[in-house]
Amino acid sequence: MARLRLEITMSLDGYAAGPRQSEQAPLGEGAERLHEWAIATRSWRAEHGMEGGETGLDDERAAEWSRGIGAFIMGRNMFGPVRGPWGESPWRGWWGDDPPYHAPVFVLTHHARDPLEMQGGTTFHFVTEGIEAALERAREAAAGQDVLLAGGAATARQYLRAGLLDAMEIHVAPVLLGDGERLFEDVGVTPEGYVRTRLEASPAAAHFSLARAAGGAVN
Repeated sequence: MARLRLEITMSLDGYAAGPRQSEQAPLGEGAERLHEWAIATRSWRAEHGMEGGETGLDDERAAEWSRGIGAFIMGRNMFGPVRGPWGESPWRGWWGDDPPYHAPVFVLTHHARDPLEMQGGTTFHFVTEGIEAALERAREAAAGQDVLLAGGAATARQYLRAGLLDAMEIHVAPVLLGDGERLFEDVGVTPEGYVRTRLEASPAAAHFSLARAAGGAVN
């Protein structure tokens, strides 16, 4: 069965997004600093249609973001700032006409909406039946490849509490936000049932890899 993987960046004080998220500040105020390590890499820039970028450890970790991934899951807040019914001119995502996913993306929402087909192979499917239904559909669409949980923090916590996450890639940026949305709020300081499989660091970020243990706890 395809694994469900989480890929996310957080601050030194545990925030994956800053306060007061909006269309003008999609990650919350000040939180764009979290992703400076990735944006500087050659792999991230190529994925977003940009040239140049740095190579090295951070680039290697950024390149793993979509490797072996057949489908994605994200929360509605990750998809966009709109709340309530979608309206007559519904939001089409932060990423323009050619989002960087190039695969089916399953968006958790309370409001039904027809699939949104974009350029480059990305189709957003809007799931109203909950996290397990989204995972079942994503695994089917992934056709044997892994499913990547693309965020945000609240959605990650739902899957973590339900025991559905198989692996986590947590990138810790050397910044302090002081407020916002914590990744591990109400799930304990360290998630039980996972072991650390890799830890690498550069001046820009520390990269933690965690995988589900066979009845063990984080070591």
